[in-house]
Amino acid sequence: MLNRTDLRGSQRDPRGLLPRARLDVSAAVERIRPTVEAVHQHGFGAIKEATTRFDGVEIERLRVPRAAIAAAAESLDPEVRAALLESIKRARKVHADQRRSDVTTRVVDGGTVTERWVPVSRVGLYVPGGLAVYPSTVVMNVVPAQEAGVEGLVVASPPQKENGGLPDARVLAACALLGVDEVYGVGGAQAIAMLGYGSDGVDAEDRCEPVDVITGPGNIWVTAAKRLLQGVVGIDAEAGPTEIAILADETADPRHVAADLISQAEHDPMAASVLVTDSEALAAAVEAELTRQVASTKHEQRVLTALTGEQSGVVLVDDLEQGLRVVDAYAAEHLEIQTRDARQWAMRVRNAGAIFVGAWSPVSLGDYAAGSNHVLPTAGCARHSSGLSVQSFLRGIHVVEYDEPALRDVAGHVVALANAEDLPAHGDAVKVRLQSDHGRRAGRLDGRFTQ
Repeated sequence: MLNRTDLRGSQRDPRGLLPRARLDVSAAVERIRPTVEAVHQHGFGAIKEATTRFDGVEIERLRVPRAAIAAAAESLDPEVRAALLESIKRARKVHADQRRSDVTTRVVDGGTVTERWVPVSRVGLYVPGGLAVYPSTVVMNVVPAQEAGVEGLVVASPPQKENGGLPDARVLAACALLGVDEVYGVGGAQAIAMLGYGSDGVDAEDRCEPVDVITGPGNIWVTAAKRLLQGVVGIDAEAGPTEIAILADETADPRHVAADLISQAEHDPMAASVLVTDSEALAAAVEAELTRQVASTKHEQRVLTALTGEQSGVVLVDDLEQGLRVVDAYAAEHLEIQTRDARQWAMRVRNAGAIFVGAWSPVSLGDYAAGSNHVLPTAGCARHSSGLSVQSFLRGIHVVEYDEPALRDVAGHVVALANAEDLPAHGDAVKVRLQSDHGRRAGRLDGRFTQ
């Protein structure tokens, strides 16, 4: 079922040899550019037209009525309500500890630099709604933004025919449980454009003001729109199809490994499921388990398509040291370590969105109720990007305070560097402050200015 890549004995850089989906985001950008520009120029009319064309839903307004959000919460299944509340509680506990404190450093007597951590004013949180709906993603987006202190939180999620042109009722209910009442029934590239540029609506209440940052996963069209708007707004990452890599040795339970590979494959036919192991016996046992478990899973065809695609496979390595190099090169969104001394190996990993250690920490735990965040970098971006956190919504601002003696003490160095860079006016901005107000005499530089 899974493609095989045998890296045993290989000294080559594994990055170009590993299973990976072929996604041409640049081509997708050009496909969605007209839609994004139309929303920028024409607002609601363009959004309505794009929603009809792409989602097959006729929308009459952008914003979901507050009454509909409240009603969704009232009708929510009690078990789902309890699960969402537990997810919210655990996520708050983890994300509350991420909030940085302001720090003031005394550089010299009379000279300080304070680093303030200031939340952005308004964020747009995208919640997908294609092959599956994700109330859990509402939690993962909203909680870190709230813990960061963001005042304006906006959720956008695709309209659903079966819910009367509103986003999925479970998504709306999650918004209600989190106290978010500004929700827009818009999806895809047109939603990203609406959040980035703002849009008029059918009335003043329906208008969407532009945001400062857009976060949340989505399909390739959402990813392309985020790339196109980067710079107009901040974005969290260019999230592609979900992926799992599992580093396992002969001690791993093949039933667990197979179940976890399937759990990510059911997201999307383009989802990636990769097993990295030094055990041929385990690889064979996992293959047998996949055949058995896939046949009984609900989304059998979707899972089968994902598992047999070029983005999924088994990678055979000489030993766990080589396996560690391989998973670091792959930089998975989700990385499970199912080996002997799993924590020891996990703590040596450099590149992963999130790491799940041992037999009792499956990725699906992190998707819902570990307390961690499931909005994570994909497609190898974990080599340079982090998952969503409180820091995603904060900006560090340096506040510089020097008094006259402190400036006078360092003035010679400022002027020397300004002259070295042929920017003498920079030095003059210091000199003018240190000249005598009465004599208007030019400042003389002998290591320090004198009057």
